Amino acid sequence: MTSLSKQEQVECREKAEYANVNWDELGFAVTETDYMYVMKFTEEEQTFCNGTLTRFGNIQMCPSSGILNYGQGLLEGLKAYRKEDEGILLFRPEENALRMKVGADRMCMPSPTVDQFLDAVKKTVLANKRWVPPHGRGSLYIRPLLMGTGRNLEVKPSSEFTFLVYASPVGNGLKGVLNLMVEDNVRRATPGGTGGVKAVTNYSPIYKPLTEAKAKGFSDLLYLDALTGSNIEECSGSNIFILKGNVISTPTTHGTILPGITRKSIMEIASGFGYQVEERAIPINEVFDAEEVFCTGTAKIVKSVASITYQGKRIEYKLGAETLAQKLHATLTGIQTGVIEDKLGWTMVID
Repeated sequence: MTSLSKQEQVECREKAEYANVNWDELGFAVTETDYMYVMKFTEEEQTFCNGTLTRFGNIQMCPSSGILNYGQGLLEGLKAYRKEDEGILLFRPEENALRMKVGADRMCMPSPTVDQFLDAVKKTVLANKRWVPPHGRGSLYIRPLLMGTGRNLEVKPSSEFTFLVYASPVGNGLKGVLNLMVEDNVRRATPGGTGGVKAVTNYSPIYKPLTEAKAKGFSDLLYLDALTGSNIEECSGSNIFILKGNVISTPTTHGTILPGITRKSIMEIASGFGYQVEERAIPINEVFDAEEVFCTGTAKIVKSVASITYQGKRIEYKLGAETLAQKLHATLTGIQTGVIEDKLGWTMVID
């Protein structure tokens, strides 16, 4: 793909309307945009219908709703990217739609069809088009939510549900290096639980150990499996990979680990580079002699781990421009932003 000249890029940006945002100072936090999308599933209709765009703002909900009382809810996360020619790309949004359907089945909820999900995401992005950062200066983070919103006092599935999509501009990945601490007491997920889906209940139980780790100067926690306490699983919001020679290993998603879409994409890209990619149980002791460790996720994209601390022992890893993590990051973001030709059919143009 031929890149635009600097003059052509300037001319394109002059034609586009942008919100009044300091794009270079964006982090990963909520910036209030213009619109959100709301669609309801009612007991009478027994289907999702009549989705509408509405101004971004607070929503009304019954105090006895399933999401508030019993945590019956799911979330997703994906991004929209601005191309050099001002076009907007989504990255593998159908994967998010399919993952929500799997999660909805686990949480005893109906879910939007893939077409309804994609339509809602597209409409939300286009309604907030001026909030999509200029090419190379961030992305529009999109958060679909599926919530039990029917009145419920008894412990049972809700009878009414709300599908809501909102968006916020964010910067290019999380800043700073990753220094992880292995959490040796609290388990993020247990077999038979909801660790393998994006249930809203997965996250707040790890706030306490995560807050304590950050107070000690760590970026995040790396959790161990609940059965043996000896195998690594994932971090608070990202998957993990280790590199030894030509072999890249990542824990198997067997119900306690979220099957990340960035994870899946990186595995395919790395295989294309000629690396042997393995999904398997990884004993914590294997991180001691890894050459590189990196995390993947919608927010982090691909990010090198500088160190892992386990039971007082700190292991440091290779960082810098020559790492595999940087090569994977450059390739993935190149595809996501239209700089590298998408030969895998992962991106979707929406305007």
